[in-house]
Amino acid sequence: MIRHLKSVVAMVSIAVTTMLFAASGAQAQSTMDTVQDRGTLRVGVMQAPPWFYKDPAGDEWTGVGASVGKAMAETLGVEFEPVEVTWATSIAALQAGKIDVQFVLDATPKRALAVDFPSQPLLYYALAVLADEDLTISAWEDLNKEGTKLSVSKGTTMEAYIKKHLPNAEILSFPGNAEALAAFQSGRVNAVVLFHPPLITMRKNVGRGQIVIPTPIRASASSAGVRKEDDKTFRDWVNTTISYMYNTGETQSLYEDFLISFDVDPSTVPAIRQENW
Repeated sequence: MIRHLKSVVAMVSIAVTTMLFAASGAQAQSTMDTVQDRGTLRVGVMQAPPWFYKDPAGDEWTGVGASVGKAMAETLGVEFEPVEVTWATSIAALQAGKIDVQFVLDATPKRALAVDFPSQPLLYYALAVLADEDLTISAWEDLNKEGTKLSVSKGTTMEAYIKKHLPNAEILSFPGNAEALAAFQSGRVNAVVLFHPPLITMRKNVGRGQIVIPTPIRASASSAGVRKEDDKTFRDWVNTTISYMYNTGETQSLYEDFLISFDVDPSTVPAIRQENW
């Protein structure tokens, strides 16, 4: 009886050890190995030009983020696989392994608790204005005048910044970007304040206005989110790749290529390469 119990315990112990070893092995597979085994690089995408864009009449994703993803997939010798997410769900998608990388995801302390980020920024953007063409703007101080009206989204860092630095201007705060743009479109304000990439689509939709990054420049970097794991091979490779693409000007070229396809003259909008400002 005792021998039988010992045999049962030994068998259970072996089974548990095997299960734990298998689970450990499954968890230990790195993102790089997973991408190679799967044969695809899964990239989070959503309608957000100039970062991601899919023509309603087609099925191909373009934009800076999609193009960087395609270039990475080609280097790895795998297929580019777009996976539709939202900015709000992209973190969870990374954690669950539904996507391998999310481009144009700003690295914040809170997000860094949930996902990993390479040290090299993917691109830069800055606080800017879409303003009437007859305004001469080079510095924020040029807008700090009585009679100048600006619209901005309420409760944002953009609102806090201009309220602090433009005390003489009239600032109208709205619930969201769409309402702030509508105020400019209707002529209620002289300019709408926003970080510069979304202003490109806004100007195209409105059909008028100049996009200016006033000085002193309020810049911000955007990055690429990847899954947290002990093996940092994939994260480090992403870092090396986006650093190379940025420093050689390839990322900026991809941005300009998209703008041209989007019927926007690249010379009329700010760059995403900080050195070009």
